Amino acid sequence: MTEQPPRSRRPGGPRRPAGHRARAGGSARPMRPAAQDLPPSVAPGPATRPLPRSEQWSQAPGDAAGPPPGVGIAQGGDGPRGPESPRSPSCGGGPDGRHPRRRHRTPRAVRLGATLLVLVLVVVLGWGLGLTAWAGSRIEHVDALSGAADTPGTTYLIAGSDGRGGEKVSDDGTEGARTDTIMLLHRAPNGNSYLVSLPRDTLVDIPGYGGYKLNAAFAFGGPALLVETVEEFTGLTIDHYVEVGFDGVADMVDAVGHVNLCIDQDVDDPKSGLQMTEGCHDVGGDQALAFVRARYFDPTADLGRQQRQQQFVGALMDRVTSPAVLLNPVAQARLAGAGSNALITSEGTGIPAIGRMALTARSAMNSGRTLAIPIEDPEYQTKHSGVAILTDEDDVAAFFDGIADGSAEPAAG
Repeated sequence: MTEQPPRSRRPGGPRRPAGHRARAGGSARPMRPAAQDLPPSVAPGPATRPLPRSEQWSQAPGDAAGPPPGVGIAQGGDGPRGPESPRSPSCGGGPDGRHPRRRHRTPRAVRLGATLLVLVLVVVLGWGLGLTAWAGSRIEHVDALSGAADTPGTTYLIAGSDGRGGEKVSDDGTEGARTDTIMLLHRAPNGNSYLVSLPRDTLVDIPGYGGYKLNAAFAFGGPALLVETVEEFTGLTIDHYVEVGFDGVADMVDAVGHVNLCIDQDVDDPKSGLQMTEGCHDVGGDQALAFVRARYFDPTADLGRQQRQQQFVGALMDRVTSPAVLLNPVAQARLAGAGSNALITSEGTGIPAIGRMALTARSAMNSGRTLAIPIEDPEYQTKHSGVAILTDEDDVAAFFDGIADGSAEPAAG
């Protein structure tokens, strides 16, 4: 008879092998009996492992279809999930298996306002670019630049053409066109800007013709000869030539409504058509044109007119940059149409260059750097051209040297 191992002290407890030191009631677990020692009804089946989540539940023959109650089915990562299979908190789902809605920290009104702002910017930029392209396509270009060696800074030559036979300038018997207005606008390398009026009666040497008044250069050879003459007189190379027809002056003023101009006396000038009382007035296109052309009522003649022309340029810049025009698409379209129709520019001088010219002129006006050339004799009697303005060559050279490098300053007082 085989000796049985002693039982544990607990009644009915399992027998302990000989030499076993575990105490009764201790934490040691009983050894699993070998398979051959178990009855056939409880013998373990083949080794199994849990199915992955992507596999279907296996069903034994005779079992009801579907998984055991309370257990959800997972079909890969794309199949439906049973209603009783809550998501793990680590996946971010709630007890019902749905993700909670993410709340925006930015208030809805702020997000809506930002969207509207972006849409407005897109519309404004699109309108501006389209208007610029349209106006640029209407500008007439001429071969005006001389090709001379460049000088520091950027220099614009602005000429007002008084061609007869138009709607605003009556025909007085003068053939062709002349320049009642000639201005030199310069932005120096140091950032200073200058607007200098060149009196049309200034006695100059016109290449190929000799000594004549400055405006005769335009009559003899058009924009190209005028540019060459001004370059020899000032020593500055012209980068951009801009010619404005006087019909266009009136149309641009009418496009923006009016400009504010001031005069120091009552004027009724039948030759120019200027009728103004002393003081400042909002005037339309016709009176603005008469303002820049009138000279016979003024004892200073051409010198007084160039001051009024400078005042007009400043007044037009102020009006164009006012909210009444900048925020009014109709006024912008009218101004673009009138301006582009009135302008003749050198090749390569388009709307962007004209915009920079306007900003340069405004800077010169605001800083008080609207200067006049030094004059030796304002009533110099010539042999064939009547009374002209005589200048000293050395004084003119020193004056424009200061303009070129940005060191010139307006006279005190």
